[in-house]
Amino acid sequence: MTPVTVRSYRPSDHSAGRRLWSELTNQHNEMYGEPAEDGGEGFEEYLTRLDLSGLWVADHADDGVIGLVGLIIRDRAGEVEPVIVTASHRHKGVGRRLLRHVAAEAKKRNMTALTISPSSRNIEAIRSLHAAGYDVVSSIELTLDLDRHQHEWQQEGLELHELQFRS
Repeated sequence: MTPVTVRSYRPSDHSAGRRLWSELTNQHNEMYGEPAEDGGEGFEEYLTRLDLSGLWVADHADDGVIGLVGLIIRDRAGEVEPVIVTASHRHKGVGRRLLRHVAAEAKKRNMTALTISPSSRNIEAIRSLHAAGYDVVSSIELTLDLDRHQHEWQQEGLELHELQFRS
């Protein structure tokens, strides 16, 4: 297996960061039936966040930057946002390495907890996060779909406290 190192984000990682951000956004848009035409512009705004405590990349010896993880300050806790691994390197432990690294950084900053908010439709991400130790439900965000979009993803839902929700 080719070595992957997790290191701090550098300005020279900018184009890779935009590419990863675009990949994440386009995947999210596809899940929700939205146009998948993002060029990573949201990455520019993300980099200007005042509550951004750190940003790290997974650097593959042959393929360069293949993953990205950020840490947002939330009082004495932290929020992992985003965690991205390029599609060709998923299921190889890269995401788990990024998550372990951001947890270690949060501990260095004396944070008391880390949260992450995957899309409810991203079952693969939810399973991966659960396997990485994110197994406490700490908050729930509910949405009223004003356009009443019907997506094939809504066939499976979530039962919580004996209530049924679409995802």
